Amino acid sequence: MQRERAEFVNYRNRAQREQERFRQHGIIDVLTALLPALDDIDRIREHSEMDDSFKAVAAKIDKAFEKFGVEKFGEKGEEFDPTKHEAILHKPDAEAEKETVDTVVEAGYRIGDRVIRAARVVVASPQN
Repeated sequence: MQRERAEFVNYRNRAQREQERFRQHGIIDVLTALLPALDDIDRIREHSEMDDSFKAVAAKIDKAFEKFGVEKFGEKGEEFDPTKHEAILHKPDAEAEKETVDTVVEAGYRIGDRVIRAARVVVASPQN
């Protein structure tokens, strides 16, 4: 009887882990599909003035991403990391001491330690 109970507890725990894994995959699939829209919103923020109603919509979208733990990354000047950056161009820089992000073409996104999309960047490389 005790063995059957232990097997049931193990089964229940395994089923809960599996259910959580499927939930995470579903969240990631939906968020990945929405990233191009988020990129468009970021471009609008950078290059033009948004009216108040559009700012409110953008804030709600940002809040929804935050609710699921989505973090944006990729900043000019940070050290290049191939595990989270996709280099689309390397350019020599006499002042660079190590490979750093020179320009962010598309921001990267992650949930916790898991990268949803790598940041697409131009990398400044030291001249040899």
